[in-house]
Amino acid sequence: MKKVEHIGIAVKDLASANDLFTRLFNQPYYKQEELVSEGVSTSFFKIGDTKIELLEATDENSPIAKFIEKRGEGIHHIAFEVEDIDAEMERLQAEGFQLINQRPKNGVDNKRICFLHPKTTNGILIELCQEKAK
Repeated sequence: MKKVEHIGIAVKDLASANDLFTRLFNQPYYKQEELVSEGVSTSFFKIGDTKIELLEATDENSPIAKFIEKRGEGIHHIAFEVEDIDAEMERLQAEGFQLINQRPKNGVDNKRICFLHPKTTNGILIELCQEKAK
């Protein structure tokens, strides 16, 4: 793993959260994107080398909607950048980690992504992400 790529925060209302984090960080978000296949709308803030991703459910059956219903707003996941997501998934599975998805899928911010199940990572949802070739 190369670095923490971003921290994902589940929010009920993206516009309201964007306003709050704009005031907190004293700068606006730099990108907003919707991923229809996951039922989520996102925005990104950059603080130094760290990115913060806000996630709002756009579908009541989406993972973010279920997370908020169960746990409320808050930190949803920590994403790590990897050089080769396929090789890293294979390595982690061999180490006994359970993958939520067996193949990488398309995510926002031009990434291929995969999630590790929290029951094998001390209750933390871990996302692996690799920049897509341009």
